[in-house]
Amino acid sequence: MDVIRPPAVPLLTVDPYFNVWSSNDHLYDDHTHHWTYNAGGTTGIHGMTGMIRVDGKAYRFMGKLATNENDQELDHLEQIQLTVHPLTTIYVFEGAGITLQVEFMTPLLLDKLDVLSRPASYITFEVWANDQVQHDVQIYMDVTGEWCVHDTKQEVSWARYTLANDRTVMKMGSHDQPVLKRKGDDTRIDWGYLHVLPPADHSDSVIASSAVRQKWAANGVLPDIDDEHMPRSAEKNCPVMAAVINYGTVDQDKQSNYLVLAYNDIFSIEYFHQPLPGYWKRNGQEIDEILQAAAAEYPALRQECAVFDQQLNQQTTAAGGAAYRDITALAYRQAIAAHKLVLDNQQHILFLSKENNSNGCVGTVDISYPSTPLFLLYNPELVKGMMRPIFRFARSEEWPFDFAPHDVGCYPIANGQVYGDNKFENQMPIEESGNMLVMMAAICLAEDKIDFAQENWDLLTLWAQYLKNNGLDPKQQLCTDDFAGHLAHNTNLSIKAIMGIASYGLLCGWIGKQEEKKQWLDQAQQMAKEWEQMALDNDHYRLTFNQPDTWSLKYNLIWDDIFSLHLFSEDVKQKEVNYYISQQNRYGTPLDSRETYTKADWLVWAAALAEQREDTLSLIEPLWRFLHETPDRVPFSDWYDTKTAKRLNFKNRSVVGGVYILLLLQSDWNTNNHICLEENHV
Repeated sequence: MDVIRPPAVPLLTVDPYFNVWSSNDHLYDDHTHHWTYNAGGTTGIHGMTGMIRVDGKAYRFMGKLATNENDQELDHLEQIQLTVHPLTTIYVFEGAGITLQVEFMTPLLLDKLDVLSRPASYITFEVWANDQVQHDVQIYMDVTGEWCVHDTKQEVSWARYTLANDRTVMKMGSHDQPVLKRKGDDTRIDWGYLHVLPPADHSDSVIASSAVRQKWAANGVLPDIDDEHMPRSAEKNCPVMAAVINYGTVDQDKQSNYLVLAYNDIFSIEYFHQPLPGYWKRNGQEIDEILQAAAAEYPALRQECAVFDQQLNQQTTAAGGAAYRDITALAYRQAIAAHKLVLDNQQHILFLSKENNSNGCVGTVDISYPSTPLFLLYNPELVKGMMRPIFRFARSEEWPFDFAPHDVGCYPIANGQVYGDNKFENQMPIEESGNMLVMMAAICLAEDKIDFAQENWDLLTLWAQYLKNNGLDPKQQLCTDDFAGHLAHNTNLSIKAIMGIASYGLLCGWIGKQEEKKQWLDQAQQMAKEWEQMALDNDHYRLTFNQPDTWSLKYNLIWDDIFSLHLFSEDVKQKEVNYYISQQNRYGTPLDSRETYTKADWLVWAAALAEQREDTLSLIEPLWRFLHETPDRVPFSDWYDTKTAKRLNFKNRSVVGGVYILLLLQSDWNTNNHICLEENHV
């Protein structure tokens, strides 16, 4: 298998706003950018320029010096390697007798919430001679004021100060600071401050216009003082924070140094009309303390991230081969950084997703549901953090329905559902109710605790009853694949209802309601038997109960295996898997018989249904091929065409956490608890 060419490369990925990528084969091909950037435009560029000076001659390795098409560009070192691991991205360059390794690391360790929520990323530069000759080396890097504004016409201001440990810090932010005043999908943060912490020793820094790049390339000298002409717009003589690291004489022994980039957003989320800061501020910490901690913990965190990357890569390779390893590595940071971690006023964790590039909703249930495999593996508390806002809103007077809501607002304003104008016909009753019940059962199983279910028993019971009354043969309504429109008699949505009912039955048993458990599991079993009869279409099962010669990916079936319920016969799953393989195009099996597009997360869920490893690999490898060959250079899109590899829409969404379903299914994430799965056999 070839080395994967990612459609876009994660560089600095902390949350939906602090989220920077490269969309090219080489780091020096173009500007780096926020995930909202569209190729060929200027909106969304979050520029970083990197240069290295070897024996007096400057070369480029990241971004561009040019601010317009007429500017002459600097020669670059040759990029010879790119590797994307779950927590780190590593580029290697060669030229002028030296090797340069540039590593981008965001320590999104799901079991360490202090580190996970810390709004800081690292860039490490390692350099050594490869020609047995000593060289004089300096490295230049800058970040632009574009990071701090939604629109480059907005003005930015900047400052420099010293930490308690005498480290120098540069910071930059919008001049107006409209905290939490902007919401929506295609948006960039225009409040708070970007901070750059250069190395403690052998470094120099300046805040100046982007013209400083050409000057340093020419003579290797930074201006003596910071630019005083502020505030000014980010598009006019774009201000940059630049740092130079002097490596001095470099031989074949590797020399290493790093920068910390951090973003203090002041307040992160408005939660039912209350502004909430990031989780990292919960004990009164300020950004200066975070910068000092980030620097102090850098050696240990870098080692821990390297170990984590190696272990996870080994696990995913064992679970699904090299293709699966690459897919999951590319999904890891994207899935996590599409969320913001905060605490509510009762000190409960909230893990709020932004529905990137689909509608900007915050805390969407059918975005949480597909992403849960990753979080169940490493920290189920984060899944609870996804669900708490939904429970709160569902209890409010603003929610009149007896099924689960879709979302709690438009990011970063979480004051209540906005989807479909809250009209009944625009809701997803079976989808969201089933999702919440399945997620609750998975959490209780993962944690071996039932207190979260007991706290919300009234709503779980209400939603289970709704599924019982309406779920077997759904009426005209939306499911999570709402881009396909309303659909009646949806067989996969019926499975969602059956799994939701079964999940409620499991929950009943776990809290000691044995008679209710039997009743609900019997109900699910009976519905599954009816489903098999109603949906059968010779060698597969239909898209809708009333349409012969149709089919769809029955991705919701996977919970029958995860929960060891055995509601559906093994024949159902094997027939479906065989049929999915028969319907494959170059880039995967379509979502259903109506179109040639598919969903990446559901494709892996369908692959996980296979009993034979070769069938699983057969279904997964086309997804790798899509990522490797798609012409659309955007962060991992989960909705694309299986014939052309063109994305239909969506990028940088948290749902790609769903590709971890195969690892979840094969791991021991739930074997250490006392809830016996074998008792679930019905």
